[in-house]
Amino acid sequence: MNSTTIDWDRANYRYLSAALAIVRGILEDRTATQNQSEAKNHENLQQALQEAAAAMPAPSALDRVCKMFRLSSFERDLLLLCAGMELNGDFGKLCAKIHGDAQRAYPTLSLALATLPHVHWDAIAPNAPLRHWRLIQVGDAHALTLSPLRIDERILHYLTGIQYLDERLAGIIEPLQEVSDLVPSHQELAERVAAVWSQAHKINSLPIVQLCGNETSSKRAIAARICQLQGLSLWVMPAQVIPQAPSELDNLIRLWTRETILSSCALLLDCNELDSNDTARLNAIAHFIERINGFLIITSRERMRLSQRLVVSFDVHQPTIKEQGVVWQDALAGIAPQMNGQVKTLVDQFNLSAATIRAACAQAAGQLAQKPENDIGEILWDACRVQARPRLDELAQRIEPSGDWDDLILPEPQKQILREIAAHVRQRSTVYNNWGFAGKGGRGLGISALFAGSSGTGKTLGAEVLAHRLRLDLYRIDLSSVVSKYIGETEKNLRRVFDTAEQGGVILLFDEADALFGKRSEVKDARDRYANIEVSYLLQRMESYPGLAVLTTNLKSAIDTAFLRRIRFVVQFPFPDTAQRAEIWRRVFPPNTPTADLDALQLARLNVAGGNIRNIALNAAFLAADAGEPVQMKHVLRAAQTEYTKLEKPLTDTEIGGWT
Repeated sequence: MNSTTIDWDRANYRYLSAALAIVRGILEDRTATQNQSEAKNHENLQQALQEAAAAMPAPSALDRVCKMFRLSSFERDLLLLCAGMELNGDFGKLCAKIHGDAQRAYPTLSLALATLPHVHWDAIAPNAPLRHWRLIQVGDAHALTLSPLRIDERILHYLTGIQYLDERLAGIIEPLQEVSDLVPSHQELAERVAAVWSQAHKINSLPIVQLCGNETSSKRAIAARICQLQGLSLWVMPAQVIPQAPSELDNLIRLWTRETILSSCALLLDCNELDSNDTARLNAIAHFIERINGFLIITSRERMRLSQRLVVSFDVHQPTIKEQGVVWQDALAGIAPQMNGQVKTLVDQFNLSAATIRAACAQAAGQLAQKPENDIGEILWDACRVQARPRLDELAQRIEPSGDWDDLILPEPQKQILREIAAHVRQRSTVYNNWGFAGKGGRGLGISALFAGSSGTGKTLGAEVLAHRLRLDLYRIDLSSVVSKYIGETEKNLRRVFDTAEQGGVILLFDEADALFGKRSEVKDARDRYANIEVSYLLQRMESYPGLAVLTTNLKSAIDTAFLRRIRFVVQFPFPDTAQRAEIWRRVFPPNTPTADLDALQLARLNVAGGNIRNIALNAAFLAADAGEPVQMKHVLRAAQTEYTKLEKPLTDTEIGGWT
């Protein structure tokens, strides 16, 4: 606290005390016997108030309240009367004496009307400033004029010079104080928005600012810088906490609007995680936004439509590749300064915000402190994967890849295509950015692959192998969560999937994609038309997605031909022949599994795909473990019978003939 603040605090308390003394003098006059010294006493009190006002280095809290809430002189004195009850013990005694009742040691409207000058009845009306802005509270009594009056605690402390957030807003609204350094593009955006607010007086209307995009931390940092440029403190409120009950909603609106009047502050309304199907909550949020006055910033993934308020919207993009490189170099300065080549690799793969980059470096620094001999490049890569993992728990499942090339039993041509896919992902920055292919336009730059084949032929394993070799996260998209019966919702869900996944360049696996990517239907009704729009939107996002998107299907012919033309790679996973099945059997049991007299060639006669082979092997292992024996042909036979029953197909003598 600097000396100027201390001087104001002292002067403000002196001024408030002088103002209270005048009201106390009025009460004393009401209870005292008239004498000649009263007029002189009033002059002395007024003189003390004038001297206190002259000593104020800035307007007093009392004068600010009166000006901001447009209080009349009677309303001012009534507010001071209630404040005096809390700050001076004489006020209660005087009120009881005026009431003629020792039990009524409190101010009332009847007392104020009888004692204070310049009275007007509507000062205590519900729509008048004192009650509308909750400056005073009216207690319970059988008559309004006899009800106890009490100053609101927030206003009382404000008059004494104490600033804090109203405790009724605590837990709902939180401060956002830290402002990290912004990248140049975000700094420029913050300055543009601040200029909009600075010029608002020319159009006589303060617009709402809407920051749109997927990166929450960047939007918050920009909002904080906007308020810093405007000399405002910034508070944050999640939109989900806005009450739906009309009375609670109205109370919240009044309390926050009062806060904006009492202090130089702005509100950031976080709408990033709204449920678009919760109509009641969305209506409450819209009502809150329409009624709130003052500086308001809305952050959301998509633009919100508001009909009653002036709104200016800005799209917040991730830092540019160059800006990300600068942030990396700055964040790594104290960890590993010499990482130019590896920084480029990280920037090429991960599209991260400045806050996420710093978090990844902090995580890497912690790991290096424990194991300094580890490779910093690998640690940073893994830290980026963790920090950039998309929050797609509702729509996707992260798969820990474990397979490698040797685990894939495929013909060589199919393996070669998979290696080409990996090469495209690794070298996309070189070809697109360094060699200029991205300059030809964004279409066709997405790396997409269709894995076609019957169930159990290794399509998901192929995606796992790619993720393992590329050291990227693999997400299986839950189509039941993505596809929605509500028009437009499927498109929104797909947008969330792709927008969020772009940060880490993860591999997206649309398993059994026939349901979502099937042939576009003939338009017979509105639902068909929107279904085709969803497919078209998907085609567009697939073409521009910078990572790898893998689709799997049991029936290639079910995929729309227009869609197939836009897929870069198509890999047919054939049903394994006898030699391939034998190879799968040789590798299916882990090295630690005890086995005895297993004949891979005999086992290969089982006419099932690799996925079924794994199921049989796993079941046989449990049977053997329960019997306390190594895995033998008899255990495999029992497991095969169970698997074939599940498949609803007979186990023939050709397949198991000669087994012992």
